[in-house]
Amino acid sequence: MLHKKYYEELKKYEALINRKNQVDPDFYNGVYDKYIYPVLTREHIPLTWQYDLNPETNPYFMKRLGVNAVMNSGAIELNGKFYLIARIEGDDRKSFFGVAESDNGVDGFQFWDYPILLPDTCPEETNVYDMRLTKHEDGYIYGVFCSESKDTSVNDLSAAVAAAGIVRTKDLKIWERLPNLVTLNSPQQRNVVLHPEFVNGKYAFYTRPMDDFIETGSGGGIGFGLCDDITHAVIDEEKMTSLRKYHTITETKNGAGAVPIKTEKGWIHIAHGVRNTAAGLRYVIYAFATDLEDPSKVIAEPSGLLIGPRGGERVGDVSNVVFTNGAIARENGDVYIYYAASDTRMHVAVTTIDKLIDYVFHTPEDPLRSVECVAQRCELIRNNLEILKKEA
Repeated sequence: MLHKKYYEELKKYEALINRKNQVDPDFYNGVYDKYIYPVLTREHIPLTWQYDLNPETNPYFMKRLGVNAVMNSGAIELNGKFYLIARIEGDDRKSFFGVAESDNGVDGFQFWDYPILLPDTCPEETNVYDMRLTKHEDGYIYGVFCSESKDTSVNDLSAAVAAAGIVRTKDLKIWERLPNLVTLNSPQQRNVVLHPEFVNGKYAFYTRPMDDFIETGSGGGIGFGLCDDITHAVIDEEKMTSLRKYHTITETKNGAGAVPIKTEKGWIHIAHGVRNTAAGLRYVIYAFATDLEDPSKVIAEPSGLLIGPRGGERVGDVSNVVFTNGAIARENGDVYIYYAASDTRMHVAVTTIDKLIDYVFHTPEDPLRSVECVAQRCELIRNNLEILKKEA
């Protein structure tokens, strides 16, 4: 007979899975709606992933393999269902991937029976995380993720090397591991995203050149590179797209987030920017657009952040952070942006293609100096006061 605590915990789990989500009535900015409850948390992890249910080997019903956080999920829609490939961090600090499925994209997410066991082709690899999912026009679904290994070139136990791992699948169940991406001019890579279409007949990647595991160093922003063969992906040259800028939300570093969304006016990118503060790094989400014919060319970049950590989102394992590596753009024009809060839980913000186009192409750019920012705001106020005067 199973331990009585199993049934108590199962009841709580089932109540969580079946809880209905709702739009937050207290939040409004005209760009997107936020939902009150997180869509994934560590409480969404099945009991069978954590507890030994055998009362003989686990008489006190203890967690044997606990989970610390669920975050940074790739996202994809298949056959009308919503799927998140979540980064799941165990209590042992190792991350792995799990597939969570929902009928409506805002609640009811439930993990499949087993997490993803990737082919073990990199014996030096210690950790994997933050998978971006791309439905490519070649017919495969690609997952590009961070492959982390120990940096053996220095005598520092915390020193690591980041590379872009690549897998592909047709059904999210059987995964083929391809060799890691090679960028000839960048020592390390994180936050790499595969473009969904061929560019000049080649596979296109958005990269984030880095000098070491944490610091971008000479890396100037989000890069763009082409390769001939994704089964042995090598990028000879990286162009820069969205650049880091002094005293902005991308000052310390920035990186590609979700797979870019194709619209009639350009590719819309939902990325992350980082700045340093007295309390540590602050991560926010921002948007920009690139040219339909030349996806490396930025054609619009609205000022400031799209999503910032607010309220309870600011608190977690690594506080004051929001981060996205997954969004779903549906055929009906709806867009679901999945973002992690403070490296702990997953939230969703819902908007539309039309709203994103309006936001990206009509929100003013950052003039980069306070005096010009105030002048920009004064012009907005002046125009609004004129409108209110006419309405009075």
